[in-house]
Amino acid sequence: MPSEPRYKRVVVKLSGEALAAPDRGGVDADAVEAIVDQFAQAATLGVQIAIVIGGGNFIRGRQLADNPHIGRVTADYMGMLATTINALALRDALESRGLPATVLGGLAIETVVDPVDIRRADEHLQAGRILVLAGGTGRPFFTTDTCAALRACELGADVVLKATKVDGVFDSDPNTNPNAKRFDRLTYEKVIADKLGVMDLTAVSLCMDNNVPIIVFDLFAPGALAAAVGGKDIGTVIGA
Repeated sequence: MPSEPRYKRVVVKLSGEALAAPDRGGVDADAVEAIVDQFAQAATLGVQIAIVIGGGNFIRGRQLADNPHIGRVTADYMGMLATTINALALRDALESRGLPATVLGGLAIETVVDPVDIRRADEHLQAGRILVLAGGTGRPFFTTDTCAALRACELGADVVLKATKVDGVFDSDPNTNPNAKRFDRLTYEKVIADKLGVMDLTAVSLCMDNNVPIIVFDLFAPGALAAAVGGKDIGTVIGA
């Protein structure tokens, strides 16, 4: 592991399900502790970290919108509120480990989170705080993947780190096909043309337009986040 990170500023896309116990919803203390361990290791490298958190452990807006009594816009806002719950839990867990953290939200919720302001967000990062970004983009019809790409572009991040349950992008589902092949590297165009589904295609297009690479990796492998930040060959790199 290098003494200095390869990337100086990163945006980590973290799913809400990562905070839950397997096959359960909500927030699980053991799952949160394992995630905080990863961020604590990465923080020792001196990297500036922003986290975009999902809300799927509580609500997925698109799935909820299938309910005939709930409109898509309402469902998406409900999903954004779920990400705020996760962000608050993650912030407190980080701070309990001595990692300064703050939450900014795409949805301004007075007394709970301050609204996203990119200049303020930059100041937090430069001050060494882990920035937890809640509420998605603050607008319906956009995924938290797209939010991660947007925030990375706004903050001038060096890379988007897409934390998943598998070590990269495969040509088939590695959970059902033991012979699935992992791609070491893919172009943005290949991901979009083949609709590989590893990330929302709007997010991939936004990263492509702004030349922000994406690394898809297994968050649950020991030391994986620090390895990705440090430039170790891990997961799948999506770039030009």
